[in-house]
Amino acid sequence: MKYRINKRTGDQISEIGVGSSYMFGAGMDEAVRALRRAVEGGINYFDLAAGDGTTFPIYGEALHDVRKNLFFQIHFGADYSKGTYGWSLDLNTIKRSVDNQLRALRTDYIDYGFIHCQDELSDWETYRKNGVYDYIRQLQKDGVVRHIGLSSHTPAVIQRILDDASVDMLMFSVNPAYDYGQGEYANGSVDERSAIYRRCEKEGIGISVMKPFSGGQLLDEKQSPFGRALTQYQCIRYCLDKPGILTVLPGAQSVKEVEALLAYYEQPEEATDYSIIGSFAPPQASGKCVYCNHCKPCPVGIDVGLVNKYYDLARAGDSMAAEHYRTLEKNAADCIRCGHCDSRCPFGVRQSERMHEIAAYFRSAE
Repeated sequence: MKYRINKRTGDQISEIGVGSSYMFGAGMDEAVRALRRAVEGGINYFDLAAGDGTTFPIYGEALHDVRKNLFFQIHFGADYSKGTYGWSLDLNTIKRSVDNQLRALRTDYIDYGFIHCQDELSDWETYRKNGVYDYIRQLQKDGVVRHIGLSSHTPAVIQRILDDASVDMLMFSVNPAYDYGQGEYANGSVDERSAIYRRCEKEGIGISVMKPFSGGQLLDEKQSPFGRALTQYQCIRYCLDKPGILTVLPGAQSVKEVEALLAYYEQPEEATDYSIIGSFAPPQASGKCVYCNHCKPCPVGIDVGLVNKYYDLARAGDSMAAEHYRTLEKNAADCIRCGHCDSRCPFGVRQSERMHEIAAYFRSAE
């Protein structure tokens, strides 16, 4: 397992976590074994926006003895009073739901208390008016909530809430379908969604990824909006290549499915190469680097994807990106304009021209 640091909290978080929306279809015993296997494999981050209230006692049974080594996302707005998932903006309902979840989980604290599922600006207005946000902040002062998170599918709403509230982690729906305007939660343009990734990277807000497979649609050729299936490993790498991403949270129902997720790190480069999505990209995405590194290997050793990422982040105002760029062993100034990367880029980026542009940008910034 590999880990990434949340710059705001210092937490070391596993790149692959576990989402709980459908984890327990195989029964309690198998679910407990699956969670134990996840922890044994180095997974330490778990999202608790569960599809069913029975999820919480299963987590309590499986993980109570290792709780101190783990991070839980718990959502202030997810309601299980009727057994299955429901959504609420009512403060008293939310208080009861969170109390019940904590008891079932056998814990007395929340690592990341989430402002839950804010997809409309009116949701955020109601959330604050009803006192839910103030309640989370009070629990943070009391030491029950350690950090505050936000979950949303809508870039415009995310931008507004990040302006209004102190948020340490964002849960966002990230996958090639949504980023390219395909699917139920494909909210925001290519540029609006990219702006979220860059803002989070710049401000040190970690992103945990929900729906990395677009609810499984991307894994099925018949359901994929592109008419072609991707693998879970291509989708995971796609997410991890985006700025700001700390952890990807696919669901799993069994030990076998957890093992399959852990096998991500055993895959050869070609098994995680998602450059095929270049053939799906809409016109507005053409000519924009997505950091996929399909252009590798560069004859002079430039990490073209990383150079592009630091450039984009620096232009968005991330001062650390410029520092990281300058520590690279090879950077854009070393480009010999051979055209190798141009010929291989599936997104039509003229990388040799862009290297010249990037080198000039960082020279002028010195």
